[in-house]
Amino acid sequence: MRLHLITVGEPKLAYARTGWDEYEKRLRRYHKVQVTRVAGKTQAQESEAVARAAGRTPLVLLDPRGGQFSSENLSAYLDAQALGGTGELGFAIGGPEGHTDDLRSRAHRLWSLGQLTLPHDLAMIVLLEALYRAATISAGEPYHRG
Repeated sequence: MRLHLITVGEPKLAYARTGWDEYEKRLRRYHKVQVTRVAGKTQAQESEAVARAAGRTPLVLLDPRGGQFSSENLSAYLDAQALGGTGELGFAIGGPEGHTDDLRSRAHRLWSLGQLTLPHDLAMIVLLEALYRAATISAGEPYHRG
């Protein structure tokens, strides 16, 4: 399956760059991964840039209004999308103000990482680790321990 990871900006802190690089490398063993970094001066510009980057790809927005996944449920969701969908999903992390209502209304799904507000850099690592963990579950590998 092809995963298109779209972020407003890139990891700025050293730990986040290291974590992003590590989990992106791991994730590439299971999926084709494309990374797009977008920018904008306003929430509207950022959301427009995310929409342009995604194109026709079904888009999962990281958003506090979304539903949550267990690791097993995320794995099952990705498997179902790979089998019944386009074989491609986009995942987008917005900027400090989040996504616009217009972009939310066009999203395939809203996904909340939890009730905590995470720093942008940390949310990027959590996204990649969650996708990697889901991939190892699907592959029946021992990384995930229930």
